[in-house]
Amino acid sequence: MTKSYKVSGMTCGGCARSVEGAIKGAIPGASVTIDLPTGQVTVEPADDAKVEKAVSEAGFGFGGAA
Repeated sequence: MTKSYKVSGMTCGGCARSVEGAIKGAIPGASVTIDLPTGQVTVEPADDAKVEKAVSEAGFGFGGAA
């Protein structure tokens, strides 16, 4: 299942790579797509709890489903 989330605090490519790495670490094999201008992160397969924890632990704000 694919799901999109709002993530705040991503201001550059480095931030996006940090979020992507954190999510892939929490959900091995996940496909992660980040739209930096909108702060939207799309994850497949999605796991709300794992994504929220990974994003928060990476130091970014998790805004729930987009």
